[in-house]
Amino acid sequence: MVCVLLLAEQLLTGLKDKDTVVRWSAAKGIGRMAGRLPRELADDVVGSVLDCFSFQETDKAWHGGCLALAELGRRGLLLPSRLSEVVTVILKALTYDEKRGACSVGANVRDAACYVCWAFARAYEPQELTPFVTAISSALVIAAIFDRNVNCRRAASAAFQENVGRQGTFPHGIDILTTADYFAVGNISNCFLVISVFIAGFQEYTKPMIDHLVSMKINHWDGAIRELSAKALHNLTPQVPEYMASHVFPALLLMTLSSDLHTRHGAILSCAEITYALYKLVSQSNRPVTDYLDEKAVQSLKQIHQQLYDRHLYRGLGGELMRQAVCILIKNLSLSRMPFKGDTVIDGWQWLIDDTLRSLHLVSSHSRQQIKEAAVSALAALCNEYYMKEAGETDVTIERELIPQYLAELQSPEEMTRCGFSSALGALPGFLLRGHLQQVLTGLRTVTRTSPKDVSFAEARRDGLKAISRVCQTVGVKAEGPPDEVMCRENISEVYTALLDCMNDYTTDSRGDVGAWVREAAMTSLMDLILLLARTEPQLIEAHICERVMCCVAQQASEKIDRFRAHAAQVFLTLLHFDSPPIPHVPHRRELESLFPRSDVASVNWNAPSQAFPLITQLLELPTYRYHVLLGLAVSVGGLTASTVRYSTQSLFEYMKRIQKDAQLLESFSGTLLKVFEDNLLNDRVSVSLLKMLDQLLSNGCFDIFTAEENHPFCVKLLTLCKEEIRKSKDVQKLRASIAVLCGMVQFNGDVRQKVLLQLFILLGHPFPVIRKATASQLYEMVLTYSDLVDAGMLDEVMSVLSDTAWDAELPVVRGQRNHLCDLLGVPRPQLATKPAPGS
Repeated sequence: MVCVLLLAEQLLTGLKDKDTVVRWSAAKGIGRMAGRLPRELADDVVGSVLDCFSFQETDKAWHGGCLALAELGRRGLLLPSRLSEVVTVILKALTYDEKRGACSVGANVRDAACYVCWAFARAYEPQELTPFVTAISSALVIAAIFDRNVNCRRAASAAFQENVGRQGTFPHGIDILTTADYFAVGNISNCFLVISVFIAGFQEYTKPMIDHLVSMKINHWDGAIRELSAKALHNLTPQVPEYMASHVFPALLLMTLSSDLHTRHGAILSCAEITYALYKLVSQSNRPVTDYLDEKAVQSLKQIHQQLYDRHLYRGLGGELMRQAVCILIKNLSLSRMPFKGDTVIDGWQWLIDDTLRSLHLVSSHSRQQIKEAAVSALAALCNEYYMKEAGETDVTIERELIPQYLAELQSPEEMTRCGFSSALGALPGFLLRGHLQQVLTGLRTVTRTSPKDVSFAEARRDGLKAISRVCQTVGVKAEGPPDEVMCRENISEVYTALLDCMNDYTTDSRGDVGAWVREAAMTSLMDLILLLARTEPQLIEAHICERVMCCVAQQASEKIDRFRAHAAQVFLTLLHFDSPPIPHVPHRRELESLFPRSDVASVNWNAPSQAFPLITQLLELPTYRYHVLLGLAVSVGGLTASTVRYSTQSLFEYMKRIQKDAQLLESFSGTLLKVFEDNLLNDRVSVSLLKMLDQLLSNGCFDIFTAEENHPFCVKLLTLCKEEIRKSKDVQKLRASIAVLCGMVQFNGDVRQKVLLQLFILLGHPFPVIRKATASQLYEMVLTYSDLVDAGMLDEVMSVLSDTAWDAELPVVRGQRNHLCDLLGVPRPQLATKPAPGS
């Protein structure tokens, strides 16, 4: 007997061990041992296991205790007389969540508690569990849809399913299982916002679910859970609006004064969501929201901002959460048409929105966008509800102060401030913009321009473009309307110019190609503007503008960044296939519809280079698009990403094969290629990649047809451009790319070959050893490839000089060997440039 007691003590201690495997083994051991003990002693073991569920114990003890109870229950060793005690602690375990620093522990406890409930279904007759069905079913449903951990949600769903199948006493079990099955509960947003609404339709679960959200979830340490909980309360409000207004709302209002940051944040969000949900209910019968909310609740809502301000709770890291929550509150109270028009609280709200937008640079980067969007949404709702008089007139004071103040902030030296107020101007309603449209557009266009002092302000330019588009959508279009009130013939060209100029923003900094954000916003804004014009005033879409838009978007669709290339392709196809009515003046519309049929392009993954480039390179066949597509392809073919380089190069070569027998088309292509080079001379972003692309084209014989003619203009012009590009350059990457191109140009006949060789020998004597070595290596391969360059009798000596010379030796030695090679090949020796005498 003493041995049994010692063993039992050892196993009970093991339930609290720090290692899960020890706790699990101890639980199994207790189950086996209890099955061999007399009834009274086994019940004592159960009592000892229940001691693990003290709030003085750690999560390890709770986890071990749940595992032990599950093992005892599975073996039928939990007597029905103990069920009341066991169920009480298991219901607590199903919601066990202890905060530890910036996170919490308890997921293993909740998972083990679900295992206990699963074991109950197998251990007891339905009549023995009947008194506890309501509590267990509600707890399992809550765990299945509201637990943060996906494993716990799935464990609860499995336990619920086991009880429904074996017990058959859970209310509406089959209906709930059909919706909240193992796979459906995998998505947490779906659980909180969709499945919860369905289950709340069964009154047995409605109030327990709401009470759980209020007591356990709106104060959760994870901000995403708090936000989802508030939205879930919004969705659940129509089920029991009176309960929400009379019981839940007063409790939440008290929590808004809590000293705990998370509780305060969740409570404010929940108040905002429930208020708006109640408003939507009463608005269906044209009643005010005050039919549900009494005067005390209305006054409490109104005081939230001032109370936070007086307690300095808008400062610091906690202030970020408070600003976001109160902005959402302002938005929802405005949408709910709370009776605050003319009240001083509106001035307080306006101050908070403006101060938040002005202080965005002080906000942590991970929450900056979210706070900005909340403030801008709040501003739009506030203006619509409280700044318009009954007769549709604007509050004159606001009209005089708000827009000038916001325009002045666009000149701020802080990028985030510009972002915030650009977005704010874009969110203003039409009645405030009327009469100030030209000022607003001018201010926003200024933000989108790149100047030396704010070249890195890509996010400000992006938000300025979005704001311009939103303003255009807000005020509408009227061809002959007043330019200070609507988009019209007089001001549309300025908007086009601003948007199209931003399509050439290739700013880079430590974050990479930040100009891509601007180009993406420009593409989206152009698409939205053209679709708006096509629906209302298509005569404002001029042919040259439409052509430029389509060409610029086609260029973006052939560039190297997958996400932006895919976005450009979608914009291009949207403009092409828009048919209500069709966009006028689209260049080569018939050919484009043949190349990109509506039925096929929907299935294309434009993010995948293997699918995108074969389609995009088809645009090279259309003269209008060729220049811009080539410009985009140059960056892709000469890029660094292996998949992009591979598929863009393959697609380009396939096109070149098709045109090899068409001399006229090949001439046109080569002329466009040289034009791209000429226009982008010394623009390293394009020129280096273009040189790499030219090397590929030359080495693969794409211009063989030109080699039959001496001094073909293509080669002559290409040599001139190469010399200009590398003149005085110290960029090793560019110089190496140019060496490869020059070696490829040796295949052309005439005097140009001698000039190419002279340029190569100049590089062979370059001050940089790495360039000399690269040139010698490329020359060696070139001589092997084009053996007609050298007389057979001199070939061995030429190859020997190229291979045996230490090209990284001292310059005088190297240049002597270089000059010897010049003599062997009959090329004039390069002459050192003499510096002009001082004062000459």
